Amino acid sequence: MVYRKMKMATKKNIALIAHDNRKQDLLEWVKYNKGSLEKHNLFATGTTGLLVNKEVGIEVTRFKSGPLGGDQQVGAKIADNAIDFLIFLWDPMEPHPHDPDVKALLRLSVVWNIPVACNRATADFLISSPLMNEEYERLLVDYESFRNEVLG
Repeated sequence: MVYRKMKMATKKNIALIAHDNRKQDLLEWVKYNKGSLEKHNLFATGTTGLLVNKEVGIEVTRFKSGPLGGDQQVGAKIADNAIDFLIFLWDPMEPHPHDPDVKALLRLSVVWNIPVACNRATADFLISSPLMNEEYERLLVDYESFRNEVLG
């Protein structure tokens, strides 16, 4: 397998997404970590971004609501190397009409090897990592080279 390196700057681009039943949990987490998060660029899907800005007072670049394409917009930014980090508090107990978008977003996060937190405990561990405030080189599988090798 061939790898290439992708650099993350000291100031990370962090995407925040929360399903309806997890929005309050995310807001509490953002409030608790406001000092750390203010050092980075924040992005969020529609309502989540509005709530974070309104209730916590942090600037957030907003995308569309998740079911209206916001999850896909975040995924596109991940593929363009414009999102370094994803906090996605999804609700495992509720069916969602845009489940395929959720799965695609999580798949892209793995393909592009970005840190992902799907629960608050993982988010706590990630935000408190010393790597959050330094440059970091993540390894990416070079799928194009792999594809060319297989197809020869």
